[in-house]
Amino acid sequence: MRIVMLGAGGKLGQLLRPRWPGDATWTTRAEANIDDPAALERALTGADVIFCFAGATPSSGAPMDVNVTVARKALDAAQGAHVFLFSSAAVYGALQGPLSEDGPTSAQSPYAQSKLEMEQMAADHANPCTVLRLGNVAGADAILGNWKPGFQLDQLDDGTTPSRSYIGPTKLAQVLNALTMQTHLPKILNVAAPGTVPMGDLLDAAGLAWTSKPATNSTITKVHLDTTALEEHVAFTPADSTATGIVNDWRREMHT
Repeated sequence: MRIVMLGAGGKLGQLLRPRWPGDATWTTRAEANIDDPAALERALTGADVIFCFAGATPSSGAPMDVNVTVARKALDAAQGAHVFLFSSAAVYGALQGPLSEDGPTSAQSPYAQSKLEMEQMAADHANPCTVLRLGNVAGADAILGNWKPGFQLDQLDDGTTPSRSYIGPTKLAQVLNALTMQTHLPKILNVAAPGTVPMGDLLDAAGLAWTSKPATNSTITKVHLDTTALEEHVAFTPADSTATGIVNDWRREMHT
């Protein structure tokens, strides 16, 4: 099986590459020349599976419609290979969980709206595709990945911190690799370890100092992805969902 990682030069791709449990061809957006249809098709020729990491994030400064156009270009050039596109838990907004793939969405930002538009484009495209609604990935997130001295975190009225569905990067690499060997995948799949973890617990487990600040009306207290569908294809251990387990996964020595 030939697996091609498209646009893998970003933070997520850099976390996954040394943890990937098999063979794959890793390309940056420039190397595969996403903006040149003929060059992109040549780069993807012979692929059985394609993961498209390329796109815009809120911190990238790029226009959010890039998420739709890049995904469409990848599907147009895929030549029948199964494409995995990355959406986000952000499409659920502040909805109460567990949040399932066939339930409502509530995009609260241009980024989240662009991901929903990408999902709709993919649903209408003829090439085989699975959209992965990715939860927070340790190391590519706003907490562990962006920590610096003086870090502040919202504290809720009950003294807890907001909680999110998380997954460690090593476990994520294992999950994605396992999905390449599955058949009859759904069109949309939540990807995270089961359950949620308080963000303050993650910082504590990592030994990263933080101070609390009062939560505001815009604070999303919990984002809980329903992983029932994912667990039909991939097995998890209890440690995969704990703050300590996630931090240990993130800090695990990487193989090359």
